[in-house]
Amino acid sequence: MSRTILEVKNLNQVVQDGASPLSILDNISFSVSEGEAVAIVGASGSGKSTLLGMLAGLDVPSSGEIQFLGRSITTLSEDDRAALRAAHVGFVFQSFQLLDHLTALENVMLATELTHMDNRHQACVDMLTRVGLGDRLKHTPKTLSGGEQQRVALARAFVRKPSIVFADEPTGSLDFATGQRIIDLMFELQREHGTTLILVTHDEKLAARCSRQLMISAGALVQETV
Repeated sequence: MSRTILEVKNLNQVVQDGASPLSILDNISFSVSEGEAVAIVGASGSGKSTLLGMLAGLDVPSSGEIQFLGRSITTLSEDDRAALRAAHVGFVFQSFQLLDHLTALENVMLATELTHMDNRHQACVDMLTRVGLGDRLKHTPKTLSGGEQQRVALARAFVRKPSIVFADEPTGSLDFATGQRIIDLMFELQREHGTTLILVTHDEKLAARCSRQLMISAGALVQETV
């Protein structure tokens, strides 16, 4: 039986909007098992990306708790959350978030700088080769297509063999055919490494590839589909 890797308990996020409070997340609770793939779906402005940021420890909630690998990340300092992310978390973004002045290899290697990986250089070369970019190691992002840039981002996310990868609209900037190839590759890597995957998406076909879908509406968890 898979262990619970992430547990969310009564999560709330309230911000001040002028003179009145505005609820962004409303009493959300769920858990995610190790190796599971979960899609967070919902309309624009429903709170999906805010929730993803909370799960990744990029922000802290107004109230509630998030436990990651048995640790309550909501009580950790910003530095401790950053250290936890460096050791256990990978990210894939819609806009790729690559550094333009670095090569594909340098962008991937940057993600390993705070880790204690053996033979970092070869591991990064191997991962870029795995995603089909073995002949693009020295290319900068501006010389790569959108699909190739997202492959670099996938290599960067998975190279450290993280416990969990968070993906925010990973195919949102790509055409349909390229997006489908990226989806296939992302799930291949997830299965190969046994990585837990949590993604935010508007793409129904992408969401359907996950083992579960969590629907968020007006900041509340309104439906869970298996």
